[in-house]
Amino acid sequence: MTDSNKNNEEIFSGLESLGFDNINGIEIFKKETSETKKQIKNLDDTEKQLSMLYNKEITCPVCGNSFKARAVKISAPRVIKKDSDFFLRHDNINPYFYDVWLCNVCGYAAMKVDFEKIKNYQIKMIKESISTKWTGKVYPDTYDINIAIERYKLSLLNYVVMESKASSKAMNCLKLAWMYRLIENSNQENIFMKKALEGFNQAYYNEDFPIYGMHRYTTMYLIGELNRRTENYEQSLLWFSKVITTPSVPQKIKDLARDQRDIIKSSTGAKSETEDLEKNATLESKHKKGIFSFLFK
Repeated sequence: MTDSNKNNEEIFSGLESLGFDNINGIEIFKKETSETKKQIKNLDDTEKQLSMLYNKEITCPVCGNSFKARAVKISAPRVIKKDSDFFLRHDNINPYFYDVWLCNVCGYAAMKVDFEKIKNYQIKMIKESISTKWTGKVYPDTYDINIAIERYKLSLLNYVVMESKASSKAMNCLKLAWMYRLIENSNQENIFMKKALEGFNQAYYNEDFPIYGMHRYTTMYLIGELNRRTENYEQSLLWFSKVITTPSVPQKIKDLARDQRDIIKSSTGAKSETEDLEKNATLESKHKKGIFSFLFK
């Protein structure tokens, strides 16, 4: 018997009558292994995230079922960075993980901003093509990136089935691209970014603004940026040029467009035809100002 075990027997002596007569090898102060520390950290992170979440009572517009959707407290997310395509990065809890609401009875899923905006003919489509195949799934109290991707894909399937607007499918695809960016899966990110670009192109010409809080000029910039990220540099420069040369565009958006245009030029060494358009637009603007200045002296 080692001195350690002998000491343990002395420490716990007197408990034999309670059934504890085999205490050899018990250590009071175990050394923390890397695995133990990882388990403790995961537990702490889970508890932290649970404190930032609450249940929101939702009624499904498709089947009438009442369910509790996990929601992030308004004060909880903390933004640490904003990517050039408007993706917000957070360091405590990721609200994007909880952006899709899902009815576990009928399988209807959509981004929360769209969940209740469903028409009668679309309800019929969901019942026929989603609900008849839906098997249901119980999700944990906190969501991770894999759950988020699964729910966004289910939401996208619902949008496709009920023939939603191009902007809805585009935004859903963009958020899927962001999720794949988080796990550095550039192939899948690129696939969904191209789909998002296709949808926003359609929405720009066929839908009313604002689109998901974006006015026309912000959408113009986003289309340019998605073209840049998918290496459609010529199209990207054209869209950035539209942003830069349109007089009524807010200066902040123009500055963003200039920054991304300069990235293209520095990385490709290309001289764009849009430079002449921008130069002409600037001269035309100065010319108009000169005329008005003369007329109203």
